[in-house]
Amino acid sequence: MKSTLCLATLAVFAGAAYSQNIAGDWQGSLKAGGMELRLNLHIAKNDDGTFKATLDSVDQGANGIPVSAVSFKDAKLHLDIKAVRGTYDGTVNADASAITGTWNQGQPLPLEFHRGTVAKVVPKPAKPSDIDGDWLGTIDAGAAKLRLAFHITNTEDGLTATMDSLDQGAKGIPVTTITRDGASLKMELKQINGMFQGTISKDLSSMDGLWTQMGNSLSLVLKRVKSAAELELRRPQNPVKPYPYREEEVKYDNKAAGIQLAATFTSPKGPGPFPAVVLICGSGPHDRDETIVGHRPFLVLADYLTRKGIAVLRADKRGFGESTGVNATATMTDFASDAGAGVAYLKRRTEVDARRIGLVGHSEGAIVAPMMATQDSSVAFLVLMAGPGVRGDQILAFQKAYELKQARKDAAEIDRVLAGDREVFTLIRNETGDAATLDKKLREKLSGVIPGDKMDAQIGIMTSPWFRQFIAYDPAVTLSKVTVPVLVINGEKDMQVPPDLNLPPIRKALADNKNAEIDELPGLNHLFQAAPTGNPKEYGDIEETMSPAAMEKIAGWILARRRG
Repeated sequence: MKSTLCLATLAVFAGAAYSQNIAGDWQGSLKAGGMELRLNLHIAKNDDGTFKATLDSVDQGANGIPVSAVSFKDAKLHLDIKAVRGTYDGTVNADASAITGTWNQGQPLPLEFHRGTVAKVVPKPAKPSDIDGDWLGTIDAGAAKLRLAFHITNTEDGLTATMDSLDQGAKGIPVTTITRDGASLKMELKQINGMFQGTISKDLSSMDGLWTQMGNSLSLVLKRVKSAAELELRRPQNPVKPYPYREEEVKYDNKAAGIQLAATFTSPKGPGPFPAVVLICGSGPHDRDETIVGHRPFLVLADYLTRKGIAVLRADKRGFGESTGVNATATMTDFASDAGAGVAYLKRRTEVDARRIGLVGHSEGAIVAPMMATQDSSVAFLVLMAGPGVRGDQILAFQKAYELKQARKDAAEIDRVLAGDREVFTLIRNETGDAATLDKKLREKLSGVIPGDKMDAQIGIMTSPWFRQFIAYDPAVTLSKVTVPVLVINGEKDMQVPPDLNLPPIRKALADNKNAEIDELPGLNHLFQAAPTGNPKEYGDIEETMSPAAMEKIAGWILARRRG
């Protein structure tokens, strides 16, 4: 289910374009903590009329910070800069010469942009130092292993560098300052509150040190890259264009929520009508491909299903990518509403058989799909991939126990931690008041348990609408109300939503559904990869994105429903 990684995914997405042309260079000044930080905002217009952007923090030497989402409608501009965990909301004036708004990076600050740029100094190249070049290392972030690549260049003003988080698709993150004292090297990345400190080996082949971010330190050994191939991800299942089917970028409204969802629609060649599915991502802010540690599971699955004769709609989750709305405050009920908007869109497509539209949900998406199906009788079938059959607090308890066992904690320590978690979850489930009331009670409960510098972040998660619903919601209750055909598949080696915990209550809930099929697929993990152990840390190391056996099972079952 929900995983916390060190760095946010930083793909540059485009938002909706409207009559005012905001393309060009903008400058502004942010006053924070007694400092004045000059900013350059560069907005470019895409061929389709949408926008993308980058941001420079001139006084911090951070240039080209990716803006991960741009939304512009009715003079309202919204920027989401995940690299620095910041957002900007502003209003563009009538002649598009100024933008007045608020920067939020933990606290709101006024920020006004005007046309033009603050001059920035680009250092001139100098004779390469003995550590110039590319350096690659891997951190163990708990939920996954992440590869970090540093690109170091010497200039007349000293060493400069950028960093890529290869498994998250984050490239070109500026190193704000780089300091070398003999064999000691320190690189700071203020935009993501990260830092590397290490010691350069005598043979200049490696740097042994620590990666520190948000108060956490992890071992990181950087090794000199000898071949560019070392920086490339091997994902052999990613489809290569031209595709033997139709692909279309589309947008459709969830009118009840007042948001617009951006998606990719793929359909087999020919007139149809074809059976169709809406793919529903797992927990967390996901793009339409459900991108995770360099894998794009929904891209691979959509390609497979479309080649087999099934039309597929896959959308960016609300508030992420090109979809509008707010992700942070959304609940599973909201995501079910978004899935319903997808079904409504498919009904309008002439290529689609409106009697054969189904939902395919993965992980949290396998909770969302039944929620939506019980509200809309037009949904013809469900495919639930690695879906929970128990409340979220039980899922989290299993995941915590597994994590502690992997860390070789003894049984007494595991029992102590789980007992504390149960008390917290019970408090959250039983609290019927608002977030502020829950916030106060949690702070009292966790004082002295969670370090002060991490308290706000943890409380923010636990008081969020999504988390409160997740730990209290029993998916089996909703599953017992599902009457349409259902295919349930879980991987034998799933260590996030384990089959032994979840399949028994799912079987019980679907006992009266004569068109339910429940399968535990041998050797597969939570992402349906063939896996050595199922540990989430393996996801990025495995080249396979999704097992062909799992995809064949899904496609065959859906097509059989078409014949029925």
